[in-house]
Amino acid sequence: MILSLIKRNIKLFFKDKGMFFTSLITPAILLVLYVTFLGNVYRDSMLMNLPEGMTVSEGVLDGLVGGQLISSILAVSCVTVAFCANFLMVQDKANGTVKDLRISPVKPSLLSLGYYLSTLVSTLIICLVAAGICLGYVAIVGWYMTVTDVLCLLLDIFLLVLFGTALSSIINFFLTTQGQISAVGTVISAGYGFICGAYMPISSFGDGLQKVISFLPGTYGTALVRNHAMQGALAELEKQGIPAAAVEGMRDGLDCNLYFFGNRVEPAVMYLILAASAVLLVGVYVLMNALKKADK
Repeated sequence: MILSLIKRNIKLFFKDKGMFFTSLITPAILLVLYVTFLGNVYRDSMLMNLPEGMTVSEGVLDGLVGGQLISSILAVSCVTVAFCANFLMVQDKANGTVKDLRISPVKPSLLSLGYYLSTLVSTLIICLVAAGICLGYVAIVGWYMTVTDVLCLLLDIFLLVLFGTALSSIINFFLTTQGQISAVGTVISAGYGFICGAYMPISSFGDGLQKVISFLPGTYGTALVRNHAMQGALAELEKQGIPAAAVEGMRDGLDCNLYFFGNRVEPAVMYLILAASAVLLVGVYVLMNALKKADK
């Protein structure tokens, strides 16, 4: 039964050209916009952070810029695409399809689980395609990533999709109309990139805002993606003679290093925070469905 629900939801999502192409085109559009408008900004910022009198090769600089660009795109897409894919749940409520499903022998718990798992699969497919496009771009401009970096990047994407799908399931649980879908989609697309540190480094915010953002799990997901997308290029900087202290300063400025009230958060702790947040949100989603069933 659960496999039938997942298959049904995935088929409807990819059949809906509006939802599918919006989800798929968004990462590609972001890549074009970033390369066109933010590439030079990122490049100038990195050059300013280099010690005076020291230079790096164009290849390494392009690799750094490319890593920062794709990390921002992937960190945002894993969550925003999950919201787009999960709008099918709201559409079923808006057009009354969910009423037909609820009077069938399908248990409400299986119905909600079917929406979650199908959204997870659909989002993963799109984000992995987006990751392939982004890695292809990095290979063209300057490739310094190792096999381990790529594998860790894929793990980051998987955990972020788990988190984004759970978050979207909770928010979309309260939506019932097409208008609400459009409003929430606009807010998430416009705002999430800022609060997770994808569009602007958290280090550029005020101390108070940095402390607030440090409580958000998505922030650590962005830092993990950025670490693994830029690790190889940053290591190459040291090989070319850039002092380790200067490279560490760049890690701080690029949010590869995150600090929680002055204490550095290690990557293992970031993974723990992101995974625990995803599990917690899934638990909340299950509990919400169980309480709704009890009320009925």
